[in-house]
Amino acid sequence: MGFMLGITPWPAISAILWIILIVAALYLIRSTAHRTIHAAAEGLHRSFRIASRAVSRSEKNLAVRNRDVLLAAGREAKERIIEREFDRINETVRKDLANYSSLHRALSTSINSIEKDHQQAVDVPPDPPGWVKAVEAVAKMSASEGRDSVGSILGDIHRSLLKAQKEAMTAYRAASAKRHQLLRNMRPDWRQIQLTLTKVGKSVDSLLSRSVTIDRHMQEYEDIVHGQDRAVSVLSSSSLVNFFVSAFVLCIAIGGATINFSLIARPMAEMVGGTSLIGDFRTADIAALVIILVEISMGLFLMESLRITRLFPVIGALPDKTRVRMIWITFSILFLLASVEAGLAYMREVLLHDELATSAILRGDVGATATGEYMWITTAAQMGMGFILPFALTFVAIPLETFVHSMRTVVGLLAISFMRALALVLRIIGKVFFYLGVLLKHLYDIPLFVPLWLEERMSRAANDEAMLRRVGP
Repeated sequence: MGFMLGITPWPAISAILWIILIVAALYLIRSTAHRTIHAAAEGLHRSFRIASRAVSRSEKNLAVRNRDVLLAAGREAKERIIEREFDRINETVRKDLANYSSLHRALSTSINSIEKDHQQAVDVPPDPPGWVKAVEAVAKMSASEGRDSVGSILGDIHRSLLKAQKEAMTAYRAASAKRHQLLRNMRPDWRQIQLTLTKVGKSVDSLLSRSVTIDRHMQEYEDIVHGQDRAVSVLSSSSLVNFFVSAFVLCIAIGGATINFSLIARPMAEMVGGTSLIGDFRTADIAALVIILVEISMGLFLMESLRITRLFPVIGALPDKTRVRMIWITFSILFLLASVEAGLAYMREVLLHDELATSAILRGDVGATATGEYMWITTAAQMGMGFILPFALTFVAIPLETFVHSMRTVVGLLAISFMRALALVLRIIGKVFFYLGVLLKHLYDIPLFVPLWLEERMSRAANDEAMLRRVGP
């Protein structure tokens, strides 16, 4: 600084000279500096724009792939639902058709019985003789109106007719009673037919309701096959719900596995040694964890063999005979492991009692060494938990399958959101560099305001002179 200010005897004049030289130099290289700043800013701007476009293109490709995965998963799930509905309809139809012959026979028997009773009930008994009144009128004729012999004959005829009338009325009442009895006998057959038809009506209504459900599922399946936006939106929301619900259930299962681990870790230390280590972990803890993992694996294989889950397509594709054998093998192994855990839980309770008794003896409290009267309750509870928890962990396969299938969609959605945000950030950074170049140009021109002002004045004067020359002639 002393050298720069010492080029003249006066430091102020030296500073002014240096400022004039620097401004002149900056003015002379102004266009080059502007082009350099513009090139640097434009290069960074275009680089970030290209990166943003690449990320946007990747985001679109990922969105298409995620859409295809979502539609494939939804199509598979909907096919399983439709298959189950058809199986139910098949079972219902099979039951009804299996009983169709007996149903038809029962209806035919009841209808024939009703027709027979009805035919017998239709036969109306004969009416009582209508000419009795005429004979009665003749019998009431006085003896003076006819001869005595004719009157006695008519009297005998009247008595005979009265007897015949009484017998006819008795037969008429008996026939009417029989007719009414036949009509009463029809009532059980009517009720049987009504019950049969009600049962058939319920089966038909069930088939109709299931057919409506199948129509709805088929419509949704067609929407999924055609890849409509509404189906994709529904599947996305369903995947999110399934993801969080299955994650919550898996957290509960992890809690159950932790309780199971605490039940068998301590007695395992007595079996394999509590001081031996594998790396930084105790051998007993690793052994207990391996038992729990083997139980979960057997549960997964059992669910796959039962075709409840489809995590391993190889197991579902096995022949039925081999698959049934695998069911029994995995269930037997799971039952043995559950029995082992129940024994370990009992051993844990025994060890706990022994430690309590030893501590009481060391303290000199002999009365506390006696076993409680209700200690068997806690022992039975721990043994029950040790036996039931392995079977409960078997059902982890269901939420695990849902979690795995829905996680692909959720991870895809998160990746799409991240790429969109990254593309936006890159685009913003590119714009920042572009306007930063413009700002640097203006900042570069600030020290050159005097020569730039003179240049502008001279340019304006030259333009005015040129305009006057064009207007003058």
